[in-house]
Amino acid sequence: MSEKRDAILRASAKAIAERGIRGLRVNDVAEVASVSPGLLYYHFKDREGLLDAALKYINDRARAYRTEGDESADSARARLAHALLGEIQERPDVVENSLAWNELRASAVYEVALREPLARTTAAWVADIAEAISQAQLEGSIATGIDPHSTAVIMTALVEGLSGRWLCHEVSTAEARSFVLAAIDALFPGTET
Repeated sequence: MSEKRDAILRASAKAIAERGIRGLRVNDVAEVASVSPGLLYYHFKDREGLLDAALKYINDRARAYRTEGDESADSARARLAHALLGEIQERPDVVENSLAWNELRASAVYEVALREPLARTTAAWVADIAEAISQAQLEGSIATGIDPHSTAVIMTALVEGLSGRWLCHEVSTAEARSFVLAAIDALFPGTET
């Protein structure tokens, strides 16, 4: 990815997190990214193209921090827990991503153009979690009778809901993370996380 394109995507994610979708103005993003609006349109065609690319950028950034330190996990089940807990951390990049993701999810209710890109990135996240569940099944730390895809949909929806409550300070980081672990234990009984 070019340095300028990356700067535009970083500025877009930040703008969405700070001001919401309605606050995402192409000229403001161009200014923060230190590029001309023309260059922004060159890379993304229009505001919808920018939103689509920003959503993919946010998803890719989340995938990166969800897998940080996976090598140190001693089991596939622990890697699964790590991936889910990765969405609820008091790191600035995680908070920014969570704010942007929650805004994009809420806005998609009213902005039809956001629905397909959001469904695509959500499907990628669900697929990552389903793969982690499948790996834990192969390892024997999760029962084989559990459907990985359906359970991944449940777990990602739970994490999204807890993330929204966490961002609104209805639950603390520690509480939200403990609820995720409790859900893992309830859905996958019999082994430690």
